[in-house]
Amino acid sequence: MESSRLSDTAAPAPAPPAALGPRRPPLRFGLRALGIEQGLRLLGCLAALLAARVADALVDLVSGPERRAERRARRQTRGARRVAQTLGALKGPFAKAGQFGALRYDVLPEAARAPLASLRDRVPPLPLRAVRALVEAELGAPLERLFAHFEAEPLGAASIAQVHRATLHSGEAVAVKVQYPWLRHSLRADLFLLRAVLALALRRRAGTALDRDRLFREFADGVREELDFRREAQVADSIGRNLAADPQIVVPRVVAQRSTGRVLTMTYHAAVSIRDRDGLRRLGVAASDVLAVIARAYAKQVFVDGLFHADPHPGNLFVLDEPGAARRPRVLFVDFGLARRLDPGLRREIRRGIYALLQRDLEAFVGGMQRLEMIAPGAEPSVRASVSTLFEGLGGGEALSLADAEVVSLKDRAKALLQEIEGVRLPNDLLLYAKTLSYLFGLGAELAPDVDLMRLCTPYLVQFLAERSGEPPPEASVDR
Repeated sequence: MESSRLSDTAAPAPAPPAALGPRRPPLRFGLRALGIEQGLRLLGCLAALLAARVADALVDLVSGPERRAERRARRQTRGARRVAQTLGALKGPFAKAGQFGALRYDVLPEAARAPLASLRDRVPPLPLRAVRALVEAELGAPLERLFAHFEAEPLGAASIAQVHRATLHSGEAVAVKVQYPWLRHSLRADLFLLRAVLALALRRRAGTALDRDRLFREFADGVREELDFRREAQVADSIGRNLAADPQIVVPRVVAQRSTGRVLTMTYHAAVSIRDRDGLRRLGVAASDVLAVIARAYAKQVFVDGLFHADPHPGNLFVLDEPGAARRPRVLFVDFGLARRLDPGLRREIRRGIYALLQRDLEAFVGGMQRLEMIAPGAEPSVRASVSTLFEGLGGGEALSLADAEVVSLKDRAKALLQEIEGVRLPNDLLLYAKTLSYLFGLGAELAPDVDLMRLCTPYLVQFLAERSGEPPPEASVDR
């Protein structure tokens, strides 16, 4: 692996990083800042989609309608893949928009969401010269003065940044997350184009005006948060302190002197992916032991702390490669860009919703949806009927147990119903909450299907539900 080997001499502290206000973009980012490059790529994608639709229409004229539905389904699948490829190539807010769309099962069908979900995987990285320029501009010193060693090949590259392994002059190993340099300059144009794409995608959906505004506002706010690495540093520090009592959970420490709004330096730990079965076997680590640690960590974040790492996929979870791992494995969490601190009002409504679900209380459940403004005007009858169908599908009239297997299977039924109901508007934070739990259970099924994940989470869920004591009745607690 090629690397940038830098001087081992002691380095003075870097100059203060530049302010995060607007800068004049370099010439090479001019087309991007104006939205020209993005617009051309999006127009090319749209032209390809329209051409495919016209071709299918001509085939229908010649061959008849017998296999029309099958051809339409194939075209939609190919089109979704093309859109995902285009958004991934544009990176930044475009790739984030694809990830956001993959989450919105209340807006997009499965055929469209599945290709978009692939956008969280690795993307082509930038060369070292582009990374060097941004790091030096942000930290105010040559790379050689900032780091004793800086790997040219990144550990990984994602939608808004890539991560390089490096070594400080003190000898400490670190991981340096570097934001793609054009993103700050092109953000306004990116969001303008994405708003137009959203309007086009939802043009036939009932009640789209309000939905588009709300969806786009939630998405844009999330992108702005993720582009500010200072926020990610604060989140990582808070989650690390919240989980510090568990010696089997490791959150990297932020190196503040080498971090800014676009560069984030954290301690590096040698580790193997939780999906690396050969690596875990070499360490003598049982997947069930790893899952137990992950379940504890997420159950505490989601149910107790209210601040949670919202991206629990295998690329963000590792087992430390160290002596004693077989006896007591330690799990490393990385990438805190996608995290949420739940509003107290939303936490309260989630708690009430779980109670209503366990008790099969239709009125209480629908009442919570109304307080969260999840039901569009005029849609209450259909929403009520669908939730009633969901409850009836649980069978029986007695309250469910927290350990009941039916509770775990509810997510698939609820997702199916949400796709069929017109007029449900889901808050993005609630979706991230549900997605995190869904990913956790999916991860459990992949790593150790014999482990009862619900049993591991139940103590924290009970603690969450116990917070209900002392709350005012629902009628007195409308937050909006």
